[in-house]
This record gives sequence, structure tokens and C-alpha cells, in this order.
Amino acid sequence: MSVSPHPQRPVEDSSSGKMPKHVAFIMDGNGRWATARGLPRTEGHRQGLETLRSIIRHAGKVGVEIITIYSFSSENWNRPATEVSFLMGLLKRFVQRDLSELHEANVRIRIIGGRSDLDPGILSLLEEAEELTRRNSGLELVVAFNYGSRAEILRAAQHLAQRVQDGDIRLEEITEAAFSQSLDTGGLPDPDLIIRTSGELRLSNFLLWQAAYSEFYFCDLNWPDFDEAAFDEALSCFGNRQRRYGGLDAKAL
Repeated sequence: MSVSPHPQRPVEDSSSGKMPKHVAFIMDGNGRWATARGLPRTEGHRQGLETLRSIIRHAGKVGVEIITIYSFSSENWNRPATEVSFLMGLLKRFVQRDLSELHEANVRIRIIGGRSDLDPGILSLLEEAEELTRRNSGLELVVAFNYGSRAEILRAAQHLAQRVQDGDIRLEEITEAAFSQSLDTGGLPDPDLIIRTSGELRLSNFLLWQAAYSEFYFCDLNWPDFDEAAFDEALSCFGNRQRRYGGLDAKAL
């Protein structure tokens, strides 16, 4: 996978409504894509990985700085064991096949989600990807793995409560900024744009806190069919929106 180490055009300020700095993806519809073609669901996941590679490349070209992908939710463990096993195999192949190229392209990888109950083999792969790319300064690829937003919020609340109990901070120091910093995404800007494929119109426990002022883009394409042109269409739609963050646009005054 070839990723441009530097954007080919300057990144616009996301607040200007032209180019989002941070785009998050709910990559939905792999199974439906496969079923519609009479293929096993695993083939949909395989093709979905190819789509992901294409989207990462394109993001680097157009000037998006951060991509967050909902790769595996904490609820996905409830899927059939054969499908979960296949998805874990895909993860391993992705790290083994693409990690060196992502590193060479200056991509920085960050993992969010619960880690305490992960298989040691999977955890070591994720940590390897983070450690190898830690000092990179190009596109940031945030992988939400074993992730659920409610669990993330609960972890942040427990962390802050423990700090109060230990006397590290006072209750009144628990501000929105302090809470945001305690989330898995601490230090990252909230997503400007959240894209969900396959026609579903919900967040599915993804970035609930962070999505407070995100723009949403839903399309009927299943994830394996979401190509560069579809990504450009979503970016164009974002560029035509007015982001007011609860205020009024100057033209409306």
C-alpha cells in the first residue's frame, strides 16, 4: 500500500468548512456486499480491507490529517466464532503486510478501545504498530479496536473519580476539557466528519462524546464499494455545510 507521506495540497482549516481535519468511518456493509454476490461474509471483509487501503491512500493525497476507523467493536465479539477468527486473521495480515509501508509513508498509528481483556497475541500486534510509528508526523490512523463508546466514557469517569479519591485533583477540576483528555482519544481533535456506509443511520456506540458537533454523512454504498469518488463526494458535501457549533452564522444575523 502506497501512502503519500505529505499531503499534495495544503490542508484547509476544518472550521472554514472546506476540508475536514479529522474524518471518522463506520465501515458498514461488508457482509451485505458479499451476500448480494452469493459470496461468504468473509470475502466481504477481505474486500473491505482493500477499500480501507484505498481510502487511507486518498486521505493522504487530499489533505485529511486524521482518519479514525471503527474496525472492531466490543459488541462484535458476539458474532459467530468463525467470523471473529477470520477478522483477527485479517488484522494480523494487515499489520504484517502494511505496517512497514505505512511507517515508510510517515503514517502514525494509534489504537483506541479496551485492552485489558485482549488476547496477548493481538495486543502485542497493536502495540507493535503504535510503537513503530510513534514518532511519525504524517497522516494519523486511529484504529478503534475492541471499542465501545459507553465503555470508554465509563473508563474516563472511573479514572477521574479515582484521581479525586487519591487527592490528585479536586472535584471542580473535572471540566469538559479534563474529561475529554481522559478518553481514549485524549489529545486528538474531535472528528469534523463521520461517514457511515450501507444506509444505516446511527452511531452504534461510536465516539458518542466526540461526535457532539461532528457533521454526519450517510450513504447507501456498502463499504467495499466506497471508493475514492465516493470519498470525494462526502468531502464535497462537508465543504458545503455551515458549522455553527450552536451559534448563528453571520449571514443569519
